Amino acid sequence: MAELSTQERDAFIMECLNGGMSLSELQNQLAERFDLHLTYMELRMLTADLQINWSKQDAKVEAAKPKAKPSPGTPPTSAPAVQPENDEGEELPEGLPADATQPAGVEDSFRGKTTVEVSKVVRPGAAVSGTVKFGSGASGEWYLDQFGRLGFIPDEGSGQPDQQDVREFQVEVQKALGGY
Repeated sequence: MAELSTQERDAFIMECLNGGMSLSELQNQLAERFDLHLTYMELRMLTADLQINWSKQDAKVEAAKPKAKPSPGTPPTSAPAVQPENDEGEELPEGLPADATQPAGVEDSFRGKTTVEVSKVVRPGAAVSGTVKFGSGASGEWYLDQFGRLGFIPDEGSGQPDQQDVREFQVEVQKALGGY
């Protein structure tokens, strides 16, 4: 097997990753072609200094995610997903609708408190993750990925959080992550 200089190694890594290859696939290629065995973390740290276009890997991850089932009574939509914004024009976390309304029969005086928990075991592909129980009764898992994007996966049978839930969640997750 050919000896690989640092520049050749870096060029090979950038070419593969910019072509859409995953880090685990790249690990295998480096081992097979150049007898270079790197741990996932070593490879990830090495790529941090390289000019990598991660959008192709992001597209693979998004395509591999299971599609959330609509809650009962929600009509199916065929419109393309658009990152919702709140009243101030700020983007809302993934999975949290901008036009969500308060569930029928829930009045502000009967709302519960939004509680956010940070998991000790991090969800794969996330930097931090946990669970949330919204004041409206909706619940699910939340995560923050390595790119700083916030996502939400509703529990099966749970409704979608409303605008007030989203605002409360943002405050509570900041409090919960204050020590991170």
